[in-house]
Amino acid sequence: MGMTIMRRVKFNAGHRLFRHEGKCQFFHGHNYVADFYVTGPETDAVGRIIDFAQLKALLKGWIDENWDHGFLLNVEDENGLNAIRMVEPTKYFVLPYNPTAENMARYLLDEVCPSVLNELGVQAVKVVIWETEESCAEATIDQDEKREHSLFDAFQTDSFPTGLNW
Repeated sequence: MGMTIMRRVKFNAGHRLFRHEGKCQFFHGHNYVADFYVTGPETDAVGRIIDFAQLKALLKGWIDENWDHGFLLNVEDENGLNAIRMVEPTKYFVLPYNPTAENMARYLLDEVCPSVLNELGVQAVKVVIWETEESCAEATIDQDEKREHSLFDAFQTDSFPTGLNW
């Protein structure tokens, strides 16, 4: 039986969307909510995949240090980066792409979660970013793709039984 837990982290951050054709091209901010869905192969002696407090400390710790009360900007947004660097003190984080809710969820799932959960035997399988109460985006790890990839990898190795007649 698979089990998944979810931990919610709230934070405030500003951003602007590089090359946006509307009002989101301007600096503005949101009260974000990030939902982290985490799974593991088994529960511990207490019956947990991971302690919620430990999950909070790791994920909220990363967000507090890097994103909370800061500005998220696209690495290609030279104008935005130059403007934000002129403010002292300032806190900003440069993403490899536009800081949309979709890309923020993807970055947390692909980059942050593996680095902070790496040694705990658990894996984030979905991250949902709520930009407003009515709008969210989610990034998920597709389990079917992982199974197909694993099967494909098996074909690329000598792990199949020998002597099969095709």
